[in-house]
Amino acid sequence: MKSRFNQQKLKENLAGYLFILPNFLGVFLFVVFPLLFSLVMVFIDWDYMMGFSGIEWVGLAHFKKLMTDEYFLQSLKNNFIFTAVTVPSAMAIGLVIAVILNKFVYLKNFLRVLFFLPYVSSIVAISIVWSVMYNPTNGPINGTLRSLDIENLPGWLASPDWALPAIIIMVVWTYTGYTMVLYMAGLQGVPKDLYEAASIDGATGMKSFFKITVPMLKPTSFLIAVTLIISTFQVFAAVAVMTKGGPLNSTMVLAYYIYIQAFQYYEMGYAAAMSWVLFLIIFVITILQWREQKKWQDQF
Repeated sequence: MKSRFNQQKLKENLAGYLFILPNFLGVFLFVVFPLLFSLVMVFIDWDYMMGFSGIEWVGLAHFKKLMTDEYFLQSLKNNFIFTAVTVPSAMAIGLVIAVILNKFVYLKNFLRVLFFLPYVSSIVAISIVWSVMYNPTNGPINGTLRSLDIENLPGWLASPDWALPAIIIMVVWTYTGYTMVLYMAGLQGVPKDLYEAASIDGATGMKSFFKITVPMLKPTSFLIAVTLIISTFQVFAAVAVMTKGGPLNSTMVLAYYIYIQAFQYYEMGYAAAMSWVLFLIIFVITILQWREQKKWQDQF
């Protein structure tokens, strides 16, 4: 009886493993294996047009090259600026919109969908539309500024000084709907009693916002910050469509520079080294955020 039970259990386990086998193979072939192979490529120089015979061991030469590559350093600088401006801006604007929509306003559901729509739309299509809007001579943005008698209009994507801010504005506009939806979900968990008590004590709406709303939304802010930092360090499509890293490398970011090295110059090992540097940067920032989280997570 016990032997029959064990056989039945073995058949059930085998059936379960067979069901997950296709998914497991897919993860291994398209995630785990490429990840491990990219780690090996960090230490080799591979001309993949020659097949595996084009592999040459170079050790840490790629990392030494990174330290003197001015284009890599410029990309790293642009990425940090992009992230440092985009993440707080998208979070702040999304929070303000969420607080406003959380109150009684007309067409709340319609406005919620309207703000969230850019986030779920194709980033390529959005980038093309914004490129037309940023046209320095015929674009509607400069046309509006010109009608207001504003001189020295920005060159936007054609200007080394304005190209990166232009992309930041577009990406902030895209991410605002995402932050708004998460903050609106977080606001549902803030006890109404706190606002009532603050009102009785004479606190103004602004004071309640900074003393109650913002502190109570720390877990939500942490989630948003982590996801946005990862996304902004991996920004690619907007740069590829709108500027291709120009003008004068003013919008060159790590993800796009990795793409150029890998698929235009065929420097696969060098591109792999940069990709692992990018991974380590995101990993370290995330760990630091987790450590900061432990200081206040006991409050919730």
